[in-house]
Amino acid sequence: MLEPNGPLPPEIYWRRRAIAIGAIAVALLLVLWVAVALIRGGGDDHKSDAKATASAAAGSTNKAAGASSSAPDPGAPKPSASGSAPVSGSAAPVAAAGQCPDQSLAVKVNVGQPTYKTTEQPVFGIVITNISSAACERDMGSGLQLVSVQSLDGQRRLWSSTDCYPDGTPDMRTLNPGQQAAFTVTWSGSTSQPGCAGERVPVPTGPYTVVAQLGSVRSAPEPFNIA
Repeated sequence: MLEPNGPLPPEIYWRRRAIAIGAIAVALLLVLWVAVALIRGGGDDHKSDAKATASAAAGSTNKAAGASSSAPDPGAPKPSASGSAPVSGSAAPVAAAGQCPDQSLAVKVNVGQPTYKTTEQPVFGIVITNISSAACERDMGSGLQLVSVQSLDGQRRLWSSTDCYPDGTPDMRTLNPGQQAAFTVTWSGSTSQPGCAGERVPVPTGPYTVVAQLGSVRSAPEPFNIA
């Protein structure tokens, strides 16, 4: 560095040089600080943009997930042969079941107890089962059910539920595969004839069988006793 020349003392020139150098250093530091601030600010902006992009992507993903959750549940039930497929958000109408043919039904009869006294009225239970693989409907009114009491060998008919009450209230039932419809009939213990003709008299003590029928479908005979 050159020695200062001039009319003033050398220390004054040295002081001026120090001040100038200090000012330059401060200016350089200021420029460096501004540059660093700009660089950091740009990085923050990029990070903010990245965060905004990530948030937007997450929002889109959540919306997509929300839309998929409204799809019909795959575990939802399947439609039957006579029904319609379920519709999301509304109840799907179910088509009426077809008429149950005789071969799609099974009839069973049972007695309330194995032995009845002559003063008691036997109670018979009738169970009609849909043995087919499809739902169907059938009028099972009492006028269509036939319950009869016969001699033990089945050769003599003593009473029938339709002899004196041929007309009954319609009772339309829809049965799913394997579903049953149950009914009960109480017998007075007296004889009867078609059209309720003749005199009705109590049956004598002894063994009997009861049979139930709907259409052409007959149950197996069920034995019981009057004592």
